[in-house]
Amino acid sequence: MAETKLFNSLGLCRRAGKCQSGEFAAERAVKAGKAKLVLLERAASENTRARFASLCEGRKIPLKIVPEVGRAIGREGHVVMAVTDIQFMNMILGAVASETEVGG
Repeated sequence: MAETKLFNSLGLCRRAGKCQSGEFAAERAVKAGKAKLVLLERAASENTRARFASLCEGRKIPLKIVPEVGRAIGREGHVVMAVTDIQFMNMILGAVASETEVGG
C-alpha cells in the first residue's frame, strides 16, 4: 500500500512536469538550484550514490533512496530523479515516510 502511494506520487510528479529524471538531467537540476529533493533507486551504483550524495550535501538538498524510480515514472533505466516543486517534494517525502513505517 505504502509503496503504491510512493509510485503514484512519483508518476504524478513526472506527468506534471515537476521533475528531471536520469543522471545528467538530475545533476543539471541540482547544480542549477532547481532541485528540491533527489531520489535514488536502491539499485544505483556506488559511484552514482556517492556523486549525488556529495552534490546534495553541499547544497542542502534532501536525498532519499527509494525502490525503482525508473519503473514508477515510466522510464526504465533511470535511477535518479530530481523533484523541482516544493509541493511534490512534500507529497513524496510523506509517501517515503509512510513506506518506511510499513517496513520498506
